[in-house]
Amino acid sequence: MKIVYPAIFTKKEDGNGYQASFPDLEGCVAEGEDLEDAADRAREAATDWISVEMDEGNDLPELSHAEDLALAEGSIVKYLTMTIQLVPGYD
Repeated sequence: MKIVYPAIFTKKEDGNGYQASFPDLEGCVAEGEDLEDAADRAREAATDWISVEMDEGNDLPELSHAEDLALAEGSIVKYLTMTIQLVPGYD
């Protein structure tokens, strides 16, 4: 199953890489050396976050829309797609 959520990417204060956070996935954050690395790590973190919620029988949060998000100056929003395996061994 494919699930899409927006991630907010912000350049780290020290200028070395990016931090990613998901406004809909409480506490789900990641960092990377560059934007591509941060996106890959954010996708992994979100996949784990979603998998735990589903395993615990919780409903997933509704998707926010980019125009509704408050962004710090210089931050960008990217929609990331996570693939969740509902049955082990199948995509």
